[in-house]
Amino acid sequence: MYACLHAPGNLPLLLECARFFSPHIEEIDEDTVVFDVRGLASLFGPPEQLAEAMERRVGVAANIAIAANPDAAIHAAHGRRGVTVIAPGREEDALARLPVNLLCASAGTAELLELWGIRTFGEFAKLPPLGVAARLGEEGVRLQRLARGDGGRQLRPIEDPLQFEEAMELEYPVDLLEPLSFILSRLLNEVCRRLGARSLATNEIRLLLTLEKAPEHAVMVRLPVPMLDPAGFLKMLQLELSGHPPAAPVLKAKLAAEPVKPRRTQQGLFVAMSPEPEKLELTISRLRHLTGPDKVGAVAIVDTHRPDSFAMRAFAPGVGTCQGVGAPARLSLRRYRPAKYAQVVLERERPARISSPVVNGAIAVAKGPWRSSGDWWSAEPWNRDEWDVEATHGGLYRLYHELDSRRWFVEGSYD
Repeated sequence: MYACLHAPGNLPLLLECARFFSPHIEEIDEDTVVFDVRGLASLFGPPEQLAEAMERRVGVAANIAIAANPDAAIHAAHGRRGVTVIAPGREEDALARLPVNLLCASAGTAELLELWGIRTFGEFAKLPPLGVAARLGEEGVRLQRLARGDGGRQLRPIEDPLQFEEAMELEYPVDLLEPLSFILSRLLNEVCRRLGARSLATNEIRLLLTLEKAPEHAVMVRLPVPMLDPAGFLKMLQLELSGHPPAAPVLKAKLAAEPVKPRRTQQGLFVAMSPEPEKLELTISRLRHLTGPDKVGAVAIVDTHRPDSFAMRAFAPGVGTCQGVGAPARLSLRRYRPAKYAQVVLERERPARISSPVVNGAIAVAKGPWRSSGDWWSAEPWNRDEWDVEATHGGLYRLYHELDSRRWFVEGSYD
């Protein structure tokens, strides 16, 4: 079954109504759409009830027709007012009184039909098929089949661009976060509804605020996993805006979401449950708001040889690994941040005694030095010798000697 909606000058409303019932929609002209409604009987009942649901949904006065093929539905919607439901096999009788000009024949064919006195679909359908083929050719055969309601073509569905954006211009400038939150909530609900209708989620929310007599204010929220939670998105935007508020009252808000496939996970029967990504991301957003954007995340190695260099990156989902029972034991360096200043006595150019806040006394064994340097072309170069030492009481420590300043530090202890 196929349904056709016809309402002059209301194409956006027709498309919105059609998308509610089917993803397979063909735009016939700027006043008409036809779409596939097969399989909707279990949701809306028989075609008559389905047509009533469409009439309530469309929101404007529209001609609605349901038929077994798209062409019959299109002609019925163009030629009959209100709701028309054509039972399968009754297409010819239902279309018989429609004017023949609805077939959109060529100028020559339309002139011949006028000369023959053919005014309706029914009169054209009763003509001998062989005579129509001999006088009107292939076009006449095709038009006569349409007049009989025998069309059987497939839909040519429109392909909407995957752009999920909503914007709202405000009647008056808004300079407080609370009234702005109501606007953002409305935009988020609409964007998430459209994403959910396409079985999609998002991992990036972009907000662009047009300000009064000031440059635009942009906010971006990136997520480690795809989500579809308007309340969570609103809270994250509120935290971002409270930490970095706009410089002037807001005149317009535009919100966009990057569509991605939703997250699908399968938990193991004997694996401990992990926190829900939505709640975890909201907690991280609150911590980031309190401590700063560069203080929360996962530690990542930086592409440099500078000792103790690292960066904070956003958390990303992954599978954790643990060291097995049979794995070889390794020493771990517990770093002091900042490193502890020390006074070191050398004997034969090797550390012999140390005095520092963490270790004092004689050094039993000293291994080194291991020299490292770099970033000499920048404002923060380093140039130092590193030593691994064992104190007489048995502790293992990492020392380093800054060659430029000639100062000693305890970098950490080995566990």
